[in-house]
Amino acid sequence: MLSSTLSSSVLPESVLPTAVTAFSAAMLITAVSALAVSGWLWWRARGQVDLRALAGFGAMMAAWCSGHWLIQQGVVGLGVTLVLANPLMPTFFLHFAVAFVDPELGSESGPGRLRRFIPVLYALSLAVMVVSLMAGGATAAPWLDFPAFFVLRPAGWFNMAYTVLVGILAHGVLIWGFLHYRGNRRRSIVAMFLTGALGLLLATSFILPSLRIDAFPYPMLLLPSYVVLLVYGVVRYQMLEVNVWANRALLWLVMMLVLLGVMGLMSSIAGRLGLDALSEVPGWQLWLYSVLALAVTMLVYRPLGNFARSLVYPGSRLDETQLEHWLSELRLATNWRDLAAIATAVLTRQVGLSVRVLLGPEGREGLDIGREPTLLCVREGGEWTFELSGWQDFSPGQRLTAEVFASLLVSICAALERSLRLAQAERHRLAQQHLVELGELSAAMAHELRNPLNIIAMASAQCDPQGRAHIKTQIDRADRLIQDMLVYSGRLDLHYQPVRLRPMLEALLSGPEWRPVRVELVIEPSLTLRADPHRLQQVLINLLDNARAFAGSDISGPEGEPRIRVEADEGNGSVKLRFHNNGPPIAEAIRSTLFRPFISKRQGGSGLGLAIVRRIMEAHQGNVCHRDDLGWPCSFELSFPIGENP
Repeated sequence: MLSSTLSSSVLPESVLPTAVTAFSAAMLITAVSALAVSGWLWWRARGQVDLRALAGFGAMMAAWCSGHWLIQQGVVGLGVTLVLANPLMPTFFLHFAVAFVDPELGSESGPGRLRRFIPVLYALSLAVMVVSLMAGGATAAPWLDFPAFFVLRPAGWFNMAYTVLVGILAHGVLIWGFLHYRGNRRRSIVAMFLTGALGLLLATSFILPSLRIDAFPYPMLLLPSYVVLLVYGVVRYQMLEVNVWANRALLWLVMMLVLLGVMGLMSSIAGRLGLDALSEVPGWQLWLYSVLALAVTMLVYRPLGNFARSLVYPGSRLDETQLEHWLSELRLATNWRDLAAIATAVLTRQVGLSVRVLLGPEGREGLDIGREPTLLCVREGGEWTFELSGWQDFSPGQRLTAEVFASLLVSICAALERSLRLAQAERHRLAQQHLVELGELSAAMAHELRNPLNIIAMASAQCDPQGRAHIKTQIDRADRLIQDMLVYSGRLDLHYQPVRLRPMLEALLSGPEWRPVRVELVIEPSLTLRADPHRLQQVLINLLDNARAFAGSDISGPEGEPRIRVEADEGNGSVKLRFHNNGPPIAEAIRSTLFRPFISKRQGGSGLGLAIVRRIMEAHQGNVCHRDDLGWPCSFELSFPIGENP
């Protein structure tokens, strides 16, 4: 009865035989593309459960579309069987959704509980399919201009209801994922919803004959786009090469549309331009020929481009493998010297001639460019840039190679700079932690040492005056050592105040111990620093005591008079304070470690004086250095920034 009813349906005038052909072509294209995408996904899955389940979904989509195509070709039995297998399609999608939103195996929350029931759902879907087939749930009958079309029978509606129910469950899992995730995973879920809605809109028109609605299923003509869009929305954040393919496909589509518009325009105006032969060519033939020409052009674009590049830039062969090799070599460098050496070796080997690579993390100052072929990478204005100097005699291919290499080197320089900054910050953190631990230890030891020292001082009262004086001298020395240890290792809390330098120095130099020393102060009386007065006084005392201990000790005769000169000047955003003495110069062997504890120790000193000076200066955002280029055997220079202190 149903078959005869469908056979007698009248084909609307809007439905042409070409539309039926387009329907068959759409089903075949969808089946082939879905099968290809599924195979690619299965190959790339590499044990990923979600991608394998998505590959299964694509395979079932291919089977479902193949069923419709086979029915059009007269293979009704197999075609109906494949279409009635549609419960497996949402089951694969449900499996994918569970694995995608709950990637941690064994999860007991949310959709993770469904994981243990996935095998049961597969078995149940197969059972629904088998029951539908055995009960004759569908057939094929003529409809509109179709020689045969899939039509549901009463038992087949159970198959359809089960399919819809599993699809709703899968989308419920996606809703759970949308509510619990952020970022790329959430964006992928949104893409699934959009493409899922599109697929539902496109595919549901296949039940129109089952509902006795004589309307051509035009939406199904767009099914070839469904699987591709769904897979792209899911994997575009996981497989970057998919985005490259999508970019090429979009470019192809845009060029096709532009070409279609150009051909339409040419067909409409060819007669007016006197091109009668062209105007008589059917539009579809013009478009077909143009598409073929476009396809050939895109196929030969890459080899022709490589050929043209070899002509314009002879000797330059750059590809992704070469660039990766460069990057792997450059990433071996852990400091600027090593990076410059590696870059020089790589670039010299690549261009076949001797070149230099100079790096300027602090800018161009101090870099001797000269006339040799040089690749200069410098940091200017907060960004890394490169420049080729002396490359006039190189070929265009060699210059292109150098420019590509320089672009990579710039990125490596920026990465190395960040790495060194992080390493320096980590060293500073560890040093601060070490100082805290050392401070706690020093405080505890100072307490423990001062108790026996006090007992020794009290016991020395029974000694003769000479022995008592000797004991007192040694106790005072031990107390100074303890005090210096506490200063060096303790926490520095600065209390900034305006301090006039000359009056403070004059007060420190007023004691009787300074009478044998000739001290000259070259400091403006009004020169003022903003610093912690107590800590600044410690710095001045340590440097003056060092200068007094060594001044004149290396000179005999009348010229051996101890001389000290203290001078200061202000400019370029800082105050420079210099201490000169005419003592012996500092040995070259200890200059690089001069400000470390116990490196340089004068008689009666603790060995911590210069280390304390450096620590206090760094706390003031300043620095201290030794200099031997100021006309004196030994000089120390303090630099205090202006306007940096709170």
